[in-house]
Amino acid sequence: MSGGVDSSVTAKLLAEKDYDLSAIFMRNWDTRDESGTDVGCEWEKDWEDVQRVCRKLDIPCRMVDLSREYWLRVFEPAVRTWENGDTPNPDVWCNSEIKFGALFDSLPKGIEFLATGHYARKAYHPHNHRPQLMRASDRLKDQTYYLSSIAESSLEKAIFPLADISKAQVREIARTVGLHNASREESMGLCFVGERRRFNDFLGSYVATQPGPVLEIDTNVELGQHNGLWTYTIGQGAKLPGLAKKMFVAGKDHEKNVIYVALPEWVLLPLISLPLRRSDMVLGHSHPALFTSTIISNNFSWIWNDAPPLAAFSREGFRASVQIRHRMTAVPVTVRQHWTGKTVQIMFDEPHKAVAQGQIAVLYDGDHCLGCGTINETTSKAGFKIPG
Repeated sequence: MSGGVDSSVTAKLLAEKDYDLSAIFMRNWDTRDESGTDVGCEWEKDWEDVQRVCRKLDIPCRMVDLSREYWLRVFEPAVRTWENGDTPNPDVWCNSEIKFGALFDSLPKGIEFLATGHYARKAYHPHNHRPQLMRASDRLKDQTYYLSSIAESSLEKAIFPLADISKAQVREIARTVGLHNASREESMGLCFVGERRRFNDFLGSYVATQPGPVLEIDTNVELGQHNGLWTYTIGQGAKLPGLAKKMFVAGKDHEKNVIYVALPEWVLLPLISLPLRRSDMVLGHSHPALFTSTIISNNFSWIWNDAPPLAAFSREGFRASVQIRHRMTAVPVTVRQHWTGKTVQIMFDEPHKAVAQGQIAVLYDGDHCLGCGTINETTSKAGFKIPG
């Protein structure tokens, strides 16, 4: 339980069934770990909310401190990814490494199931009876993207009581039974940043400043300076001094410490001499450097790890859909996997905007979540290459 309304209603629904039930609160992060002082204990308020709900439902609860495991298995790898200029999603790996990893390992022997307040559904294949991770009924709240990294053995032990319940119904249940957190706002953002401060300010405490040039992608003209590749992500707007129009990050050269930007529209340039003048720019179609046609993941993990779709190994490939962010509509793709290793190639039917290395690509077959992998390489629309 997190202290929020979703996990509280999950506990309520399970308390009505014939389970030997107890609640666990994970402490994954504490601002005292950063500052070395007693100032800033956000987790204590959440723990108080968990205890209050459990007293009302008459179920036991305890806290498990997994902050060390989270630091080593989620936070530090994410920091190394940011430092390299890529864009990780720690919340995906938190589920496999912590909730369905370290937490499972800390539970007493004999615990058969772990229930969570995720909006997801578990089904069983009609022929082989293996567990399948399926989308929740409430598509707006569906969280299979974040659960896509868990192993089949963990999925087997998972229970998702909110599978067929909408967020509005969850709040109504909480109000009906008198839970004090029925109207509590949802927690947004990474657990170790939250709403405390700007993300770059936080990350700057852990990643060294490495200034470098910001170049216009068509001309290689320097438009400004950045303080580190991690300060911008692909597709992000970049308002640079002296330019009336906002540019967008189109690529990064990790070796040269260069960020490339482009106008959202393709820029047609007549024969001119540099330096580039804004009067020389003629706007046309969407800039191809902002769109990706193919992504490659070198560490793709299928939930059924021993049984990837056979069609993925064929010349034609496997037809599926992909999400690279939680809040996006899955788009159609063709998937091919190498016969050896875990390298998967994902080709968009239509080039997709703002795809960054380090993001998590999650594959679906209809409502069935198949697995995920980190995006290691991207190819821009029409094979557009970053200069240099």
